[in-house]
Amino acid sequence: MKKIILLLAVLFVGIGLQAQKSSKELKGDKLYKQFYFSGAIEKYNKVDGLTLDGQRKLALSYKNTNKPVESEEVFSRFIYSKEVIPEDLFNYASMLRMNGKYEESHAWMKQFELAAPLDYRAKNYVTSASLLENMLKDQGRYDIAELDINSEQQDFGPAYYGDLVVFASSREGYKGVKRTYNWNGLPFLNLYKADVNLGQLSNERFLNKSINDKFHEGPAAFTADGKYMAYTQNNYDGESEDNTVKLQLFFATKNEDGKWETGESFKLNSNEYNIGHPWLSSDGKVMYFASDMPGGLGGSDIYRITKNEDGTWGDAVNLGSKINSEGGEKFPFYQEGQEVLFFASDGHLGIGGLDLFIAPDAGGGKFSNVLNLGTPMNTRYDDFALIVDNNMRKGYFSSNREGGKGSDDIYSFQLLKPFIFGKTIKGVAKDKQGNLLASTEVMLYNESGVVIDSLKTDKDGAYSFTVDPDEKFKLLGAKTNYFDGKNTADTHTEEDVVYADLELEKDPGISLYCIVTDKEKGEPLEGVSIKFLNNIKGTEEDIITSSTGDFMRPLKDNKLNDRISYNIVLEKDGYLAKTVTYNQLLEKEGQYKIHEDLDLTMNKMDVGMDLSKFVQINPIYFDYNKYAIRKDAALELDKVVKVMNENPGMYVELGSHTDCRGSESYNEKLSDKRAKASAKYIASKITTPERIFGKGYGESQLINQCACEGRVKSKCSDEEHQANRRTEFRITKMDASVKVKNNSPQSFEEGK
Repeated sequence: MKKIILLLAVLFVGIGLQAQKSSKELKGDKLYKQFYFSGAIEKYNKVDGLTLDGQRKLALSYKNTNKPVESEEVFSRFIYSKEVIPEDLFNYASMLRMNGKYEESHAWMKQFELAAPLDYRAKNYVTSASLLENMLKDQGRYDIAELDINSEQQDFGPAYYGDLVVFASSREGYKGVKRTYNWNGLPFLNLYKADVNLGQLSNERFLNKSINDKFHEGPAAFTADGKYMAYTQNNYDGESEDNTVKLQLFFATKNEDGKWETGESFKLNSNEYNIGHPWLSSDGKVMYFASDMPGGLGGSDIYRITKNEDGTWGDAVNLGSKINSEGGEKFPFYQEGQEVLFFASDGHLGIGGLDLFIAPDAGGGKFSNVLNLGTPMNTRYDDFALIVDNNMRKGYFSSNREGGKGSDDIYSFQLLKPFIFGKTIKGVAKDKQGNLLASTEVMLYNESGVVIDSLKTDKDGAYSFTVDPDEKFKLLGAKTNYFDGKNTADTHTEEDVVYADLELEKDPGISLYCIVTDKEKGEPLEGVSIKFLNNIKGTEEDIITSSTGDFMRPLKDNKLNDRISYNIVLEKDGYLAKTVTYNQLLEKEGQYKIHEDLDLTMNKMDVGMDLSKFVQINPIYFDYNKYAIRKDAALELDKVVKVMNENPGMYVELGSHTDCRGSESYNEKLSDKRAKASAKYIASKITTPERIFGKGYGESQLINQCACEGRVKSKCSDEEHQANRRTEFRITKMDASVKVKNNSPQSFEEGK
């Protein structure tokens, strides 16, 4: 932030803010007004002392010719000036995002929010910025392929036309005089149709020469029978008051000879605003389109219009702020079978440039939960004009991303996973006094206690998660020197947004701070379910560890004669559950006490492992030729009892082994009796006794070379024979669905 303030002082002095524009700059303005952006760039770059307005237009000219690096550089020259407008801040942030500078972009979007707090784009970005990280992750939803049919010019705006696909292209269709469009210096657009073969498009040719005129035509949309078409075209017959040519919508009908009749003008066409990007329902009675007509939210908005019974068009209805913003919403495509709307926007939170979005139709002309299609469908560049088949499995879209052949290219895609239309959980982390807490780690858990998302709050303390509907969630907020805040959120509701704040209490002074780690790796364990049992008060608290694996609990109010006692029960799928007892005289001073001697390590386990790997079990002894459980043996078996009670889903085989001395049959019978006696002892002290069974192996599984062969005596020492006389506790099954239901508190005198 200090760097920004220093730069502000320097740059503000250096910006040219001449009240009077030079003749060269005015020539650049004229080209800019005519959408001749490449020419405007050339003129502006020759001007010494370009005004702020000229610099703004130069930056936007680079933006409109798909040169975000150059655009960002020009914006950076004047962005600290007092004369900047909020839209400059938004555009600069957009260019930073298109150049992959997401942290800087976020900082400037925050400045944009301060300058235009009521702007939907600002509010949406700030409350949803935490979702950007997920958008950038490839969820394996799409398989995308570039099409061979793409040219070095513009190819975009695909539309289904029976078994064919129609698209707009600026490739040269006629030989002779080359006509170019001022905006990008490329030839004007025409409509082409192409065959479809295994997703690829081929054999492109003009849709119809009577439709393709000398200026722009396309994109287009068709009814299911292919006999009625809506398409975008330049307004050839009139100019607006600002002397610019606008886009308009026209309709054409195919006659009995299979030829398209002359286009019919849409009733809302005007010289003063643009209308284009149509989508038609299968019967042609409903149309979605984009327009910057007066009365919208800003930029271009998406509208819906329906035909009356007499075949005339009714009134156009703006889709409202759920879909439209102060930015540009374009290229609507409504999938009738699934009742969802696809569109492109630079006003909603996105990865960069135009992003593709989907929104379910909620009925009554309303849409719910706009969802960004994410990576790799969306990139830092412009991604737009998506269409999808009736089965929602495959389709096409347009993009000017890196690696293409031309300015805009068409890509095919297969949808490998269905879209999940979720709800949004929003809230803020705050303390007991209502102060917002920055840098609070917020974890989102499903009903099973699994962490499904996490983030750190910014200085505004806000967080936002997109989740599935009709589910229950848990929220946990963790921050150094604060006790964890918890809340729940239930998406069994018709509301799109569920609000759930987190309140964290500042540590009043004396606390217990612990870290749960993986025994082998020493790394913190996330998602450990902890029962924190107060052995003196008889109260219980549930905790789930964050990614740091730690937790902190106050000790100040839990004393009895200055003593405290807790049982800490740890559970996590794939790990051995355990109970640790903590007893302590209450500390008189200190913010919190870290107890490194409190063993909160957890052992990762698999079926087939021997419990002796996790629990120190001494050899189990029996009297000579006996199998009764001795007192010293019971102490060792009680260790297994404790582990199995802590892990009620664990099944164990108790195997008893002998050395080779004595007959093979005798050893097998004796070991089997000892194994069954030991298992019976354990079974009497655990829940679900059938979880353990004993089996004697005699000398059949020696772990060294100390075998006895007939009358030949083994030369092994007593220590080597002793290694074979062992009891093993093999885990045969783990049922993760069975959890510890209760855990009797231990008294203080039992020690920690």
